[in-house]
Amino acid sequence: MPSTEVKFIDNSGNEVPIGLPGEMLVRGPQVMKGYWRSPAMTDEVLQDGWLATGDIVKIDEKGFIKIVDRKKDMILVSGFNVYPSEIEEVISNHPKVIENAAIGVVDENTGEAVKVFVVSTDPTLTTEELKLYCRQYLTAYKVLKFFEFRSELPKSNVGKILRRQLRKEEQKKYQVSAENHQVTQTLDS
Repeated sequence: MPSTEVKFIDNSGNEVPIGLPGEMLVRGPQVMKGYWRSPAMTDEVLQDGWLATGDIVKIDEKGFIKIVDRKKDMILVSGFNVYPSEIEEVISNHPKVIENAAIGVVDENTGEAVKVFVVSTDPTLTTEELKLYCRQYLTAYKVLKFFEFRSELPKSNVGKILRRQLRKEEQKKYQVSAENHQVTQTLDS
């Protein structure tokens, strides 16, 4: 677009080189000035006139931009960025998988770990088979720690898998587990 600037930054705010993923920021006359009566929300997305889109993208040498994922969906494993769409693409290529969704879950050793929800065409598919498959295509820290097989995944009205709903389910499980652990420790004291 005319009079529009675009840049791509890492988590520290440094611009990333061509070919590496970064959050896309835009600035121009058509970019909003802020949220109506919400300065806190405005401060979250506007930085020195740049709008943080929340999209993680890669730009190639020709200037073509490819959306990799959403920043809020990114999983941080031992300080490394893991993009759910990369995991999902690998698993989708497994012949026994219909669909899948990857999210980050709390992990005491790595901060977060990758969990994948899988819908399979074959009831004999095992977590070990999927892990071995993923090790062929993913670096070690991206290989999934947890799998959950389901008959279906939650979807929006237009058929998009709802990762946020899966994250909420996992957060509830973690909270219940943490509360039960706390109760157990209190009873043991």
